[in-house]
Amino acid sequence: MKNTNIQEGIILIPDFNGFTEFVFNTKLYIGEYVITQLLSTLMESNNQYFSISEIEGDAILFYKYDKNPSYIKMNKILQKMRESFNKRIGELSRELSITINLSLKFIIHYGKFSQYHIGNFKKLYGTTIVEAHQFLKNNYAEQPSYALFSHSFLDRNVDFKVNADELYLSEVGGIQYFEKANQPI
Repeated sequence: MKNTNIQEGIILIPDFNGFTEFVFNTKLYIGEYVITQLLSTLMESNNQYFSISEIEGDAILFYKYDKNPSYIKMNKILQKMRESFNKRIGELSRELSITINLSLKFIIHYGKFSQYHIGNFKKLYGTTIVEAHQFLKNNYAEQPSYALFSHSFLDRNVDFKVNADELYLSEVGGIQYFEKANQPI
């Protein structure tokens, strides 16, 4: 049996650091409101460049079929998402008179994956998806707010140049650190 649904593309997972503590230390209705607002902000700031496979808790699994991904374009998207996220945290903190200690990390990976349907749901499948999720639980990042660009993503880019602000690790790829979400950009 041959699957003609297999394509190459980008996997992007924005994930909140500090989520577990936030859930345990915030009233249920306030926490739900804040997380809904922040996830919606990330979805809107994506400008429909990526499709959404699923949302689970504090993470969104975005994907885009693309044989020629652009590092420069990806950085612009991440910057817009971070700025929107940080701005919304500031607004929500003022609106609710609470401190929101959440920061944002991104996993950017590239590879082959397929898509299947179960009822009304579209699910992604493949080692690329599993690898992207494994990158979320890494011991490489030393700061809570960062973007991890996998080797497979960096290797596919024609516009990638070494950046002095990034840390390169032979095990995974490049890590670009950001400031904490509640600090101004």
